[in-house]
Amino acid sequence: MTRISQRTLAIAAALVFVGAFIAANAHLITVAILSQPDCTLASAAAAAKPAC
Repeated sequence: MTRISQRTLAIAAALVFVGAFIAANAHLITVAILSQPDCTLASAAAAAKPAC
């Protein structure tokens, strides 16, 4: 394997890893907000409900 192809493969793998990491975090945030929308902060910045 040439140096250029190794570098290209490493960069591609890093981009895939970063993309998967961002997608997983976005999914976790989406699920957290949709599962208990009343527990998110309101515009008045009140404290979260004790049940959260």
